[in-house]
This record gives sequence, C-alpha cells and structure tokens, in this order.
Amino acid sequence: MSNLKEIKRKIKSVQNTQKTTRAMKLVSTAKLRKAEEVAKQSRVYAQKINEMLSEISFKVNQYKTGRLESRFFQPIENPDKVDIIFVTADKGLCGGFNVQTIKAVQRLMEEYKAKKVKVRLRAVGRKGIEYFNFQDIELLKTYSGVSSNPTYEKAQEIISDAIEDFVNGVSDGVMLVHNGYFNMISQELKINEIMPVEPPKMSEEESLSLMEIEPEDDAKILDELMQKYFEYNMYYALIDSLAAEHSARMQAMDSATSNAKERVHSLNIAYNKARQESITTELIEIISGVESMK
Repeated sequence: MSNLKEIKRKIKSVQNTQKTTRAMKLVSTAKLRKAEEVAKQSRVYAQKINEMLSEISFKVNQYKTGRLESRFFQPIENPDKVDIIFVTADKGLCGGFNVQTIKAVQRLMEEYKAKKVKVRLRAVGRKGIEYFNFQDIELLKTYSGVSSNPTYEKAQEIISDAIEDFVNGVSDGVMLVHNGYFNMISQELKINEIMPVEPPKMSEEESLSLMEIEPEDDAKILDELMQKYFEYNMYYALIDSLAAEHSARMQAMDSATSNAKERVHSLNIAYNKARQESITTELIEIISGVESMK
C-alpha cells in the first residue's frame, strides 16, 4: 500500500509540473508573436540603412582616392585589443539558448588568445554574467535587465562606450555575438564584426538616386550615419535575441510538457501493475486462509 501511495504522489507532482510547463509555453508563444513582429520590422530598417550606407560611401569615394579616412573604415592588420559584446537571456528555462552564445564567446576568446590579442568582454544578460563570474573571468561592462526588455536608449548606452574606445584607439575592433531568431522552431548564432567596417562595394548604376552629397560634408554625414548604424546593430541584436529566446523557451516548455505526459503515462502503468500485484497478493492470502480452515 505504501508503494501505491508513493506512486500516486509522484503522478500528482508530475501532473502539476506539466500544467506549469504548458502555461509557460503558452506565455512564450504569445510573447514570441510580438517580438517576431518587431524583429521583422527591424529587418526592413536594416536593409534601408545598409543601402544608404552603401550609397553614401560610394558617393564619398567619388571625391577621394583610396579608402575613407574615418577609422571606422580602416582595416587593422595586427590588432592589440578587441571588445566582444555578447547578449544572453536574463532568465533560464530556454534549453541551450544561452549555452550556444557562451560557447561562441569562449571560442572567440581562444582564437584571439592564440593570436596574442587581448579580449575585453561586455556582457548583456544575467545568464552570461553569472557564468563568466562563476568562471572568474573579468567582465569590462555588465548590463542586467536589458535583454528581457530591450529599448533603443539602452542599446545606445551599451554601444556608446565601445564606439568611444574604438575611436580613441583603446580597442582595435568590436565583435557582436548573439543567438538570433531564425524561425518558430530554430535559432541562429550570429557573430558580426561591427568595427571596423568594410565599405560596401556597388557599381555606379546601383548608386544612382536623387541623393546629393557635398564633398565638404562627407565627414559629418559619415559620422552621424555610422553612429546610427552601430546603435541600430546593437538594438537589433537585443530584439533579435529576445525573439530567439522566446522561441527557444517555447520549444523547451513544449518538450518538457511532452516528457511530463510520458512520465505520467509510465507512472500510471507502474501504479496499475502495483495495484494488480496488491490485489493478487490479497486474493492469495484469502484463499490460503480459507483452505487452512477446511
């Protein structure tokens, strides 16, 4: 009898867990729809700002020979120090979502270490911060509570320090790492070198438009455009990561719900077997008692 009570207790516990995971899946699904819509709109903006950057850099080069003078466009052959900005979630229960990003950062660190390049980490998201703190790895900057509620202002705050250090020569490059949204059932790890920037190449026919640029204004135009370009890259990484996080959590909770269902089924079978054995034992005892009285 005690065995039956223990199995019933386990069944009740797993059923309660199943209700929780099912509810979390529904919540993640609803949040994913909103985040997915924002991500889609941002991709449209990304295409436009990249087109504008291509056109302006092409037209500026019509007045200059060689590469653009801005440090943003100057390749650095032997970098001494590189910043890595990576985005993880503030919460768990999303499968291997955070692990993929953390492993990618570790691989980059090993590659740069082999080249004798110093790496500075700028961490966004509690899970990444907690991991590297546990590993006793120094973090230059940390930002908590941002990845779960991204705003353009927060993106500006995160990227502004990296831009300033790059312009002043403190760092020689900036890498942006995050796990992005691919579709409802999969995520895509994205590793982008956002500084320095390789000037986009386009033909003269592709650059034809009504846009006119005065030669003496090129530095100001490029500085303002690049500022917006970097800020957008950071903002898009945040919202793209959030959509991917909801997608990963939805999958994780769906798997957990299915596993709980299977567990309940196996426990029910075990309960029925134990109950049958108990009944059989009682019948044998009754029959044996009757036989002994004859």
